[in-house]
Amino acid sequence: MTAVFALATSLLWGFADFGGGLLTRRVPALTVVVVSQTAAVVVLGAVVLGTGGWSEAGPRLWFAVAAGVVGPAAMLCFYRALALGPMGVVSPLATVGVAVPVGVGLALGERPGLIQYAGILVAVVGVVLAGGPQLRGAPVQRKTVALTLTAAVGFGAVMALIAEASVNVTGLFLALFVQRLCNVAVGGTVLAVSVRRGAPALPEGGLSEVARGLPALAFVGLADVAANGCYALAARSGPVTVAAVLASLYPVVTALAARGVLKERLLVLQAAGAGLAVAGSVLLAAG
Repeated sequence: MTAVFALATSLLWGFADFGGGLLTRRVPALTVVVVSQTAAVVVLGAVVLGTGGWSEAGPRLWFAVAAGVVGPAAMLCFYRALALGPMGVVSPLATVGVAVPVGVGLALGERPGLIQYAGILVAVVGVVLAGGPQLRGAPVQRKTVALTLTAAVGFGAVMALIAEASVNVTGLFLALFVQRLCNVAVGGTVLAVSVRRGAPALPEGGLSEVARGLPALAFVGLADVAANGCYALAARSGPVTVAAVLASLYPVVTALAARGVLKERLLVLQAAGAGLAVAGSVLLAAG
């Protein structure tokens, strides 16, 4: 089940990143973060009440709080990078954050087999190549890379933290709710401060533009939280090193979505990378 949950994570994150990247091209990134995460809070709050998740409150929730503080900063950096650069370039670079949960797994004594080590190497190389990385160019491109790498470390930390935030499914709902509540609190505070400093909180179309994009914003928030939940289940059901690498295949989904919707060209290098990513996931699942 580790492979199933981890691959579901990559699918959900891939579509969430694609949707978030599109939205930040017309709505301020902070607003996208706050509104999308608020939608997730509302839904998760109802789920927690319906399942009695409050009974699972305990010290482990501090991991969820930490993930909720780190998450908004990572998402903001990532959405800004997606708005500045091609999705097929930005998204694969963010996968270097997989080093954080993989490192945690190794530190806790996990030792993947030879086939799984080969799968990890093939998958990571494939994901990077799938974006057709372009690290040369103007200062704007260098800024995009810096934002993406910052986001990557944050995403990796969130993966490691949320995997430790609960011990069962009911507790996972509560942990995700607490995480998203912290996301909204931190993101909302930063948004308020930025507005006071003169940054716009609304797009040129005003509230009506945000209202029109509300279904897409809700989708981004719910897909992101569902991905976190799937990853926590994957990390609990098998080796974290395997779960983390399989979950990091989401840039392939983002790149393919950009190709299908935005008609971004898929280079030979990208197609080869996508094939390697799939091959690596097969090796990981087989190992």
